[in-house]
Amino acid sequence: MACTSAVFVWFIFLQTSLALYFHIGETEKKCFIEEIPDETMVVGNYKVQAYDHNVKEYLPVSPGIGMHVQVTDPEDKIILSRMYAAEGRFTFTSHTAGEHVICLNSNSSSWFASGQLRVHLDINVGEHAVDYQQVQAKDKLTELQLRVRQLLDQVEQITKEQNYQRYREERFRQTSESTNQRVLWWSIAQTLILLITGFWQMQHLKSFFEAKKLV
Repeated sequence: MACTSAVFVWFIFLQTSLALYFHIGETEKKCFIEEIPDETMVVGNYKVQAYDHNVKEYLPVSPGIGMHVQVTDPEDKIILSRMYAAEGRFTFTSHTAGEHVICLNSNSSSWFASGQLRVHLDINVGEHAVDYQQVQAKDKLTELQLRVRQLLDQVEQITKEQNYQRYREERFRQTSESTNQRVLWWSIAQTLILLITGFWQMQHLKSFFEAKKLV
């Protein structure tokens, strides 16, 4: 079966979590594009199920089925490439702000007659990726201290989002200015071509009339 891929684009300027499920076939790859600020932690939780024709529903797969996860940054550098089990989580931290591509594909789906798996995926970004219950137990924080920690993380994440928005605005402004300059120079070039063509036509007509002794 030929390998196919699909790309889903999700913008997370304000929404920093994504939960969905999708179907995936043998050798098929699903990719998701996430707009992520720099130095931001991302955690993905997933679970793979297969359709059982006997009970007419999706059930957990056998241990032989796994998921390969690959993450590339805006510079097309691979920051994560690993084979995982049928259910688990993957974690990475962005070092460059921009579009990160998260791709998942199964090692095989031929174990099932349906030839198709269903993958539940939950992606959390920034402070949403932090398990504050574990933080509270590890650092022995009170409820008030934990709440302050959460607020500080939220403020830090908002600052990163704002910095990334400014970066996007600056890049968009540069693109707009570059496009405007190209349009301006193209208009000037068209005007010059028209003037040169008109001058050449006038000279040609003048030479023609002089040769015919009409002027």
